[in-house]
Amino acid sequence: MRRLLSLLVLLAPTTAQAAVVHTVTPGETLWQLAAMNNMTTRSFAAANGLSPDAHIVAGTTIQIPSIAEAASALAAAPAAAAGAPTSAGPPAMGGYTVRPGDSLSAIAVTARVPMSAIAAMNGLDPNGVLLSGTILKLPTGSPAPAGAAEPAPATTHVPQAAPYAAAGRVSAADIANVATRNGVPASLASAIAWQESGFNNAMVSGANARGVMQVMPGTWDWVQANLARRRLDPNSAIDNVGAGVLYLGHLLQESGGDPALAAAGYYQGIGSVRAIGMLPETRRYVANVMALRARFGG
Repeated sequence: MRRLLSLLVLLAPTTAQAAVVHTVTPGETLWQLAAMNNMTTRSFAAANGLSPDAHIVAGTTIQIPSIAEAASALAAAPAAAAGAPTSAGPPAMGGYTVRPGDSLSAIAVTARVPMSAIAAMNGLDPNGVLLSGTILKLPTGSPAPAGAAEPAPATTHVPQAAPYAAAGRVSAADIANVATRNGVPASLASAIAWQESGFNNAMVSGANARGVMQVMPGTWDWVQANLARRRLDPNSAIDNVGAGVLYLGHLLQESGGDPALAAAGYYQGIGSVRAIGMLPETRRYVANVMALRARFGG
């Protein structure tokens, strides 16, 4: 009872003057924290620079704003703050939350890819136990697993793999510095970073992507092995930017320097774009990125 009272005091609506820092505990969600403080999920997320469907990770910190602060943040961000189009970007592609009874092998069979490929992309042990509530990225366009007909678990689980959704934010100038060093247009990198996370390194998408640039564990490992010239810190916001920028540079090479095609590859996967073209949600993503790019000097 004492712990519950302490939690309620911590999460009580704050004054209009200052937000309260809260450390996320296992099982907490944006919706839960917003509801306990009499706010909408959208306004609570906006005050923290997060997407309303973002998954918050136990052990990271989050701001509990006042109602006035949350309302102000919603009115200003994310699109208006960067002068972006008013339409929100599409959700992460291929996200799936594991249901009771799911297995990695069955999911792989439905997706028509080797089990090792899904495990590698999501930072999972192919021989380990697949926990209910685990957030996964499935191949673009793959059929929904059989368990998708069941309600998603209320408590989610993020696989423990690099990169980690650690606390930290970056600025457009930070991203520009990393991009310029690696020969990538700064405005394109900043636009994708804003579209993906609002520059917030604590964000985890519904498809298991993490950090400022929303890097998948499999992509992180591939970049580290093939593109990075030093060991990247999986907890660092700047190194998350570095991994995303290096991957974006690779996509620019693959697309012949076409920024729109590279952005499409970043969202949908370059192989999928080549095979089936840009999906409707990909076109919306690219349109948002191109509009944002103009606001970041591109």
